[in-house]
Amino acid sequence: MISNAVIEAIKNYVSEKNIHLNEPMAGHTTFRIGGPADCLVQLENEEQLKNVQKYLSLVEEPFFILGNGSNLLVSDYGYAGVILQIGEGMSRIGVDGCRITAQAGALLSQVAKAALEHGLTGLEFASGIPGTVGGGVVMNAGAYDGELSQVVKQVSVVSRQGESMVFDNETMEFGYRTSALKKNSFTVTEVTFELKEGDREQIRARMDEFAEKRRKKQPLEYPSAGSIFKRPEGHFAGKLIMDAGLRGYQTGGARISDKHCGFIVNVGKATAHDVLDVIAEAQERVKERFGIDLETEIIYLE
Repeated sequence: MISNAVIEAIKNYVSEKNIHLNEPMAGHTTFRIGGPADCLVQLENEEQLKNVQKYLSLVEEPFFILGNGSNLLVSDYGYAGVILQIGEGMSRIGVDGCRITAQAGALLSQVAKAALEHGLTGLEFASGIPGTVGGGVVMNAGAYDGELSQVVKQVSVVSRQGESMVFDNETMEFGYRTSALKKNSFTVTEVTFELKEGDREQIRARMDEFAEKRRKKQPLEYPSAGSIFKRPEGHFAGKLIMDAGLRGYQTGGARISDKHCGFIVNVGKATAHDVLDVIAEAQERVKERFGIDLETEIIYLE
């Protein structure tokens, strides 16, 4: 349980109205699952992020950086620490020529929309990704043969000691659903994307095409965390799970989607325990039948 001294110290940097104690995390994840965090702090600017991170690091209080909660499963017991939420207060998007600079809390879908409005191509694939810029860059989010590493020019970050740094594309060490930031304790504050001039109607048509594919192939009607597993080399996780006979497999309120077996959906009051059970069953069956280890893509916070 977080101490009153820590709460009072956070109030020196953040307005009390943005500090929430015993906050249910189910309301802050796209899975709609998760017990209460000791404290959730909604940050309004980079200065607050620097100050609070630095303080929490100094007193060795656990904390987690939250965006839109789209790639996250939170334990039923919640989180014993502080959740620092980067959202609307840090979501500014600016366009200068072929470059778009977006703060970490901006939704990737909104950045893709800004690109469309300015006739810039390169981010069409991101138009349906539900995450934020910050979280997306950390995991090198992608879809339909596109990924952020292809368009990121530079990434501004702050360390846990409150120091500002800038990484270029090469320094980010992008890989499949990973980056240097996954291995180091830096928090994204802003990202600059390098795009190309394009035809607005062609850009719009491509975004519409991707949206239609999502509607047809993904279970958008249920809460989920997106793709649960990374793509095994030479295979598709969803097809392996389907071929293992697990389409529609369900424990409690967690179900392997009938529409896309790479998704686990919350069909009603699913718990994190339910989801973990389904994940374990999928991993066991796929390993048993095909000899392939399925690696989770989502973050499990406990």
